[in-house]
Amino acid sequence: MPKKVGILVGSLRKDSFTRKVAEATAKLFPEGVQAEFVEIGHLPFFNQDFETPDTAPESHTAFRKKIEGYDGFLFATPEYNRSHTPVLKNAIDIASRPYGENKWNGKPFALVSVSIGAIGGFGANHHLRQSFAFLNMVPVQQPEAYIGNVISLLGDAGQLPEDTIALLQSLVDALVAKL
Repeated sequence: MPKKVGILVGSLRKDSFTRKVAEATAKLFPEGVQAEFVEIGHLPFFNQDFETPDTAPESHTAFRKKIEGYDGFLFATPEYNRSHTPVLKNAIDIASRPYGENKWNGKPFALVSVSIGAIGGFGANHHLRQSFAFLNMVPVQQPEAYIGNVISLLGDAGQLPEDTIALLQSLVDALVAKL
């Protein structure tokens, strides 16, 4: 049975640079690993009143079930004010509940942060790692993937340069080794 990797993108913007990087990365998974995007923009904000099956919106229940079906994850996030996006944190919180039923538990993840600035979303990347450590996820530690100056990297054609693709390939390879 093929391994399944869920790809969560922390940007909802139509022409998101982060989504473009995630799409380029999705193409790098080998045969035998099914990588698919998991949409998160439709999820209502987490509210502890929504934890039980009786009170949870159907979208939360369906999302939790979907997350359960993946063997690992690739997270792609932009940096907002030196942190990650609320929509991504919301998705993470939803699948970590109800208490004792953390759907992320023990699953490997790779993380790529994207920024128009020079430091490549370092703050967002490390804030997410704090949450994932608490959720008992298994990180790809190396390589670290901070994609800075993304506008100039994508250029007019919207294609990432070969050295950036090589970095993303090594990130994918490290994640696949943990599946």
